Amino acid sequence: MNAEQFIDGIRDDNDTALSRLGSSKALYADTAGEMGEETVLSAAADAEHHAAVTYQQWADNEGNDEVADAFAETAAEERDHYERVAGKLDDHEPSEGVPAIQDYLRGLDGTVERLGGFVGRTIAAEKSKEQFTGYFVGEADPQTAQLFRDVGSDLDPQLDRAGELLESVCESDDDWEQAAEAATGAIQTAYDAYTESLESMGVNPKPVC
Repeated sequence: MNAEQFIDGIRDDNDTALSRLGSSKALYADTAGEMGEETVLSAAADAEHHAAVTYQQWADNEGNDEVADAFAETAAEERDHYERVAGKLDDHEPSEGVPAIQDYLRGLDGTVERLGGFVGRTIAAEKSKEQFTGYFVGEADPQTAQLFRDVGSDLDPQLDRAGELLESVCESDDDWEQAAEAATGAIQTAYDAYTESLESMGVNPKPVC
């Protein structure tokens, strides 16, 4: 197993969930049906803030120095993302409610699991960034759409970082399997939150639109 095979496998195994997380209903779910510009920006800012907190917690509790440095670097990137998105809002205060995927990630214990979760979260985040970009394209706000493209451009390097580290720490098939379970768990947790949010509003979550 190598990083490319691992990441491709995670995408394939979670194709249905990812396709729905990449649908227009995902943003509707994230904002509880409130699709105004301020609400959309707040949802995006909250996501970046809580991701930064998760990665910093991992960095502070990681025994492998190389992995800890990678988590700290990612936390810094997510803090920068938060500041850039929150800069579009007046006096934004992050929500105290932790997104389901971040709650899941914070419950992971051990280097291999966390790196797997890192992969899963990054793949799921690709879908959300596409939706935020598309929203502001539709709102004829090219500057904010470009902001989300720029923020999204950090995801490929993050995925590369996670993959390279997995190759260095996974010593057996069992390690790769453990990482895969964590990655899939992150994506499925995001998908379950999507489903529950839409169902609570009486919206069928399954058809892709």
